[in-house]
Amino acid sequence: MTPIARHRNTPLVLLAALLLGALALPACSDDGGKSATSTTRRPTTTATAAPPTTATPTTAVESTAEAVWPWASSSTRYPDPVAAARGFATDLVGFTDPVVGEYRAGDSRSGEVDVRAKATSAPTTVLVRQIDGSWWVLGSTTADIQVTQPAAGATITSPLTMAGTSTAFEATVNVHLVADGAAGTPATPLASTFVMGGSMGDLLPFAGSLEFASPGAGTSGSLVFLTFSSEDGRVLIATTHRVHFA
Repeated sequence: MTPIARHRNTPLVLLAALLLGALALPACSDDGGKSATSTTRRPTTTATAAPPTTATPTTAVESTAEAVWPWASSSTRYPDPVAAARGFATDLVGFTDPVVGEYRAGDSRSGEVDVRAKATSAPTTVLVRQIDGSWWVLGSTTADIQVTQPAAGATITSPLTMAGTSTAFEATVNVHLVADGAAGTPATPLASTFVMGGSMGDLLPFAGSLEFASPGAGTSGSLVFLTFSSEDGRVLIATTHRVHFA
């Protein structure tokens, strides 16, 4: 081949090399050079992560001493979880003719039952557990009243420090401390107060304290955070923790 022929073929060889190099380059993306597959996996992992919860754990509880309802010293027992949730709502918290939903099993002996003041009301989720053949309520949770202090099962002294986040009509959440065996339906509070959080759907922090006369060391009770309807005064929602007195 003459020098002229070699010169004419050079652009073709260079062009082929450039095309092969371009095909071999990895595809660029907006995440610092990582592939599109990597970008897709990251939000998927985040979306499926379990959200934080303040719900009272149920599967580890095997003692009726950790149940808010019924009182272990009473003769009241419930053969099914829905009946236990209804009894708790009316006799301890003070719901009036509540709408009680179906039982949702978490495992073979524990789960949840939703209770509503009306069919269209926000739910109070009642946590239930089967212990010694009967059904017991371990507490209740609501999206609008989230208690961080005291923790469920805490041993308390007076004055009791309370904290959490809430949203309610005029920002007001009522608090009742009930000792086991209290007379009345609903159960008569040992002490009562209120805390102020957010309103109009805005969850904001609340903090407060509650003074009470202890019924004695070794006794237990329930701390109930609840809101009332501005229309008819009925209980709307309630978050309930088990507490023990020092």
